[in-house]
Amino acid sequence: MAEKAGCIKSCLYYSGRGKFQNVQQARLNRTKLYLNNQAEYFNQLITEIQALIKKAAKKELRPLIRLNGTSDIRWENIGFVFEDNYYRNIFEFFPNVQFMDYTKIPNRVDSKNGLNNFPSNYDLTFSYSGAPAFKKYNQRAIDKGVRIAVVFDRVETIPLQFHGRKVLSGDDNDLTFTKDKNSILALYAKGSKGEIQAGIDTNFILTKGA
Repeated sequence: MAEKAGCIKSCLYYSGRGKFQNVQQARLNRTKLYLNNQAEYFNQLITEIQALIKKAAKKELRPLIRLNGTSDIRWENIGFVFEDNYYRNIFEFFPNVQFMDYTKIPNRVDSKNGLNNFPSNYDLTFSYSGAPAFKKYNQRAIDKGVRIAVVFDRVETIPLQFHGRKVLSGDDNDLTFTKDKNSILALYAKGSKGEIQAGIDTNFILTKGA
């Protein structure tokens, strides 16, 4: 999907801290662990989330977790065993923790929008792209009335409405689960001029509203 959307060169993996080799290597190590030893991967993930919960509690805060920083894994469908108990997904293990992600897979947000036993503590926002090959997926999300994130080249480009929907800021915070389902979350492009231009060239980053 990332190839169709034209967002590979300007995605989080290659931009910001993601351009550094040590960061890429750490992400690669996590991916290898996930693919080769899911039991150990979930043990590590649970330990890290439990530590985050404790850290947040000391500051009287509630954690918000994004699992897919540079991937689009269907976490809602991945079950695991922990201490001889089976869990349908990580959200069932942590029912009181809020999770969020962006996705370019249309039927993931279809499932969320139509419930279908989708985890109530996992919020998804569809990621828009102006690339021609991605047009039908954008339209599907628009027709389904799901929340959509759109990246613009600069703040001044962000319109008040997009495809007839009210535009909200997606940069003020990551509390997507508090935003209207039928809204557009506008993000402005971050990164170097080259990275931003790469996104513009593939139509992932928009230079005008619609």
